[in-house]
Amino acid sequence: MSEQPIKASGPTDFVESAYSYHSEKLTDIYTKLLQRNVEVEIMTPPKIYKGKSYPLLILNDGQDSEAVKIKETVSKLVAEKSIPEIIVVGVMAADRMQEYGVGFRPDYFGRGQLAKAYSEFIVTELVPYLQYKYPISSLTSERAMAGYSLGGLSAIDIVWSHPDSFGKSGVFSGSFWWRKRNATSVFYSDYRDRLMHLQVRRGKFKPGMKFWFQTGTLDELNDRNKNGVIDSIDDTMDLITELTRKGYRPFHDIQYLEIKDGKHNQETWAIAMPYFLKWAFGKGA
Repeated sequence: MSEQPIKASGPTDFVESAYSYHSEKLTDIYTKLLQRNVEVEIMTPPKIYKGKSYPLLILNDGQDSEAVKIKETVSKLVAEKSIPEIIVVGVMAADRMQEYGVGFRPDYFGRGQLAKAYSEFIVTELVPYLQYKYPISSLTSERAMAGYSLGGLSAIDIVWSHPDSFGKSGVFSGSFWWRKRNATSVFYSDYRDRLMHLQVRRGKFKPGMKFWFQTGTLDELNDRNKNGVIDSIDDTMDLITELTRKGYRPFHDIQYLEIKDGKHNQETWAIAMPYFLKWAFGKGA
């Protein structure tokens, strides 16, 4: 279900274009759910037209948007007409180890205690705010959430748990090792203990949902089961298997991109980003 693996290269160069997205940072969005102010960066087309609705992309780890070249990439793809004009919202991270994770329970080390509250903030506070401020599309097929590493785990968890709010998720080097028991325990089992896999296995098929995954062959060096495949790729492929068993179709509902020599960093995610954006919002998306 992968395109031909692409090879990581140097940073993408962008030629300055007359068409460029506008960026605005908001720092005073207070949420009772997280009991803090949340900073977001909202990237919009040069002009917002009345009567037109815009697809929405929410990104975890919004502080990485500059390094991942979000604004430049979206501007370039829209100018090329590879994707329509969309609205992009980057949510700056605070305590990633507590606010990211899976909402239904913390991991074995007590991390992810606020993941459910963060999920509720996105769905019940941020999305309604964006709907009030901007002409966001009401179609879940035109709403996606994505993230990198632990932010990617959070993104797919939020999408999976809220099919009425989002229809697509994008995960770059996802932290799918997130588990309820330490892997060093004699009782540990990949099948029983990886939390996102467990959630999908126990959940129901949700029509219309689509999933995009990216890994790099140099994401990490760990290989828990000593099968010669790094855990990042193993954990991702196993989650794809769970989704397939649930009824989602490879190539149609699930897309996987593996980057040869790709690493667990913003440079690799910047290379992968155009592939995700065209998958999520391009023709036939």
